[in-house]
Amino acid sequence: MEKNIFIVDNESQGLRLDVFLCQKHNELSRTQAQRIIDNKQALVNKEHEKASYRLETGDEVICEIPDPQPLEVEAENIPLDIIYEDTDLLVVNKPQGMVVHPANGNYNGTLVNALLYHCRDLSGINGVLRPGIIHRIDKDTSGLILVAKNDRAHQNLSQQLKEHSVKRIYIALLHGIVQEPGGIIEAPIGRSLKDRQKMAVVSKNSKEAVTEYLVLERLGEYTLVECKLRTGRTHQIRVHMAFINHPVVGDPKYGHKKEKLELKGQALHARTIGFAHPRKGDWLEFSVAPPPIYLRILKELGSNFE
Repeated sequence: MEKNIFIVDNESQGLRLDVFLCQKHNELSRTQAQRIIDNKQALVNKEHEKASYRLETGDEVICEIPDPQPLEVEAENIPLDIIYEDTDLLVVNKPQGMVVHPANGNYNGTLVNALLYHCRDLSGINGVLRPGIIHRIDKDTSGLILVAKNDRAHQNLSQQLKEHSVKRIYIALLHGIVQEPGGIIEAPIGRSLKDRQKMAVVSKNSKEAVTEYLVLERLGEYTLVECKLRTGRTHQIRVHMAFINHPVVGDPKYGHKKEKLELKGQALHARTIGFAHPRKGDWLEFSVAPPPIYLRILKELGSNFE
């Protein structure tokens, strides 16, 4: 059980209690916050208040976030495109459309279900739902993901991620013509204040987010770019590209409502990953081509990318 105590400042005065909790805990949905309040796990000045209670400056909010309930995740015989494997780790080329780990509405057919079938010795640091998972990529983003087989490898690789020494390069097809040859987007990302299902560039309750980008080709109404992550925030590339008014093609959450190109999900591919081996220390780097449908669309647009 995670317990936090907050003192309401002038900026938060007038907020609903449930909205306040969502701002303080980015991982909470509005429904989850309301459930916590209904269960009297969130108190204002040591009194139980409704979710609609309007906070005042100086109010003390005590919130207890219950621990997630472990679930049994079944191993499933799902084919995996394994790019590299040894006794410490795997590098997997995740197809577009596959969820990385079980969550509400997706308890089967995930990468974790497939990994549990493939190997029985995944790291347990991230618990039952995310065994071995070092980082994640979105369901409709294809490409490389790193998986740890033991806790020692997991700790080492997670530290590399924290220190931003893991090399992660994505390929993205964007709407519009990006005029600059490249650049760096430094814009903090947090939960959207308007839509809790989205992330956004916001100043409050956000974390540093930095994306480098390089224009590879300009293709009529579109631009193909390479994006290098300096940080790894949720939906970072998608949010940052939308922030500069060049959303990722096919992005149902941050992009255009109507698309001319026939894509299921965003045209975003985790092409390259590089890291120091957690035990041997030597540098490993892997790259994979985007899925065939992505390459076909690029070819139709006149691209020379392979």
